[in-house]
Amino acid sequence: MKRLHWYIIKSFIGPFFVTLLISLFVLLMQFLWVYLDELVGKGLEFSVILEFIIYTLAMLMNNALPLAMLLASIMTFGDLGENNELLAMKAAGISLYRIMKPVIVLTIFMSIGSFYFYNQVIPVSYKKLIALMSSIRQLRPEIIVKEGIFSNEIDNYSIKVGRRSANGDMLYDIMIYDHTEDKGNAAVTVADSGTMKITTDKKYMILNLFSGETHSEMQSQDRQKTTFPSRTDKFKKQSIFTVLQGMELERKDESIFRNSNRALNNAQIVYFVDSLGRELDRFRTNNALMLSYLSPLNANVFKLARKDTFPTPALKLVQYSDVDSILKKSSSSMRSDLINMALNSARSNARAILQSDEMIVSNVRNLNRFGIEWHKKYTGAAACLIFLFIGASLGAIIRKGGLGMPLVISVVLFIFYWIITTTGEKFSRESVAELWWGVWFSTFVFLPAGILLTYKAANDSVALNINAYADFFKKIFKFLKKEDEEKQDT
Repeated sequence: MKRLHWYIIKSFIGPFFVTLLISLFVLLMQFLWVYLDELVGKGLEFSVILEFIIYTLAMLMNNALPLAMLLASIMTFGDLGENNELLAMKAAGISLYRIMKPVIVLTIFMSIGSFYFYNQVIPVSYKKLIALMSSIRQLRPEIIVKEGIFSNEIDNYSIKVGRRSANGDMLYDIMIYDHTEDKGNAAVTVADSGTMKITTDKKYMILNLFSGETHSEMQSQDRQKTTFPSRTDKFKKQSIFTVLQGMELERKDESIFRNSNRALNNAQIVYFVDSLGRELDRFRTNNALMLSYLSPLNANVFKLARKDTFPTPALKLVQYSDVDSILKKSSSSMRSDLINMALNSARSNARAILQSDEMIVSNVRNLNRFGIEWHKKYTGAAACLIFLFIGASLGAIIRKGGLGMPLVISVVLFIFYWIITTTGEKFSRESVAELWWGVWFSTFVFLPAGILLTYKAANDSVALNINAYADFFKKIFKFLKKEDEEKQDT
């Protein structure tokens, strides 16, 4: 039996690592495609790109691992079924549960390891990835001077090049507008050729010009004149030395993003949720007290009632909102002022309530995000075990190995799982459903499906056998045809 267990494990390990690498590659390409514009053309070093990819792969592991588990289990048991190895094992009295036992034990350990990875590694990777992406976003694009187009990528200079040499080192027919004095196009330099170099630290640019001249307008002392004197300086060689800003990668401090929900492990999330919950309760209490006891209407009417129009005992009536008696004793102008005060107070209260409600909803939504992240670390680990049962049972029923049919089934199932998971998380975030119910909804859907499929596969069900369905419909059509013939005979 131990040999059989080792054989099953060896048959599973190979496809698992292959499908894991394929899943990570596909997800990485999708991620890079989204952020391609922010990475291209900024002269990033290979070490920075490699660091970016490593952090991204760590973040994508929570989606790649369940998908690889599903695809590998379908391929493994599909190959065993296609080669009649499952049939031989069952003929020898070995049930499907005993065949799956070594893979189940291996998956349990992998699920525990995945939880540790989600809880400890991904939060650190997320902080590093967000800090690196924020630094890259602030990095200016690499200076590329195109032929026949003015380039404004260099601070205080606008450069146009007629053509470039084949290797790009020499520039010809150069025109440069100098804006260093912030006086418009007051100085222009034309040169036959030149070279442009940027220092290795990307802090300075050196532009060497050959055989050219500089035309500059002189500032006139007479402000009434509409024409200005100019000066022309010819040169055989001239060098322009300027400071470049934002060309080097300045890394941001990771601690700036430490309070993000994805940058915390579960212990930190519990502490953070407790603090946010107390703050939310305090805000709700203060808001209720403000709306109940600090009404602008009561305050304004109270001030108005302190005039000599009413005797002192009338103050108690105002505090208890005895508006009818106040209006009866008021003059027409006083009554108009009171009504305007009431309308303004109602509008002010309505705005205060609306703003308070929006703030409470925003705080609750933010609090739910932390709760969702806490549960996701457990649902991600549970998904690995659930997809094992679904994939192994489907492979045993379909009896097709390779990457063809298993890949199609895995992608369809995973997309369905992703849609349910995303919908449930949105319901939890918007407080439409209970927090734990929305996050675990996909698990509640797929766990019974995995149990049912495993039961069907263990009992040699033909639930997914196309030929069985074809034979069933043939029998129905044959029965209906026979009834029609009997009716015609009668």
